[in-house]
Amino acid sequence: QVQLVESGGGLVQPGDSLRLSCAASGGTFSRYYIGWFRQAPGKEREFVAAISRYGSSTDYQDAMKDRFSISRDNAANTVYLQMNSLKPEDTAVYYCAAASTEWAYRIRSSGYGYWGQGTQVTVSS
Repeated sequence: QVQLVESGGGLVQPGDSLRLSCAASGGTFSRYYIGWFRQAPGKEREFVAAISRYGSSTDYQDAMKDRFSISRDNAANTVYLQMNSLKPEDTAVYYCAAASTEWAYRIRSSGYGYWGQGTQVTVSS
């Protein structure tokens, strides 16, 4: 099974950028498509972005598609989430997750079998 570790979170100001990383180990990375989710205090966990097994397909929540970009490097067993023009409402814990189910389920957190521990992103002036 695969283990996931997120990194790259932190405290930034509105308008800044961050790049989150999700490093995988313990499995064949290309077997999984990877999603990013986030959860703000008092809110449900929500889908942010997903990337297919070899990176040929990506998907984003509509509110983020113009500011966020997901990519993967299978040789490095890592997925990245580039976040630009950050807003205070982007403040949340960001999680990466791996799934071996059908790509059609990519926006559902229930479709992912493996999760990282999360990394905090705080956007504040």
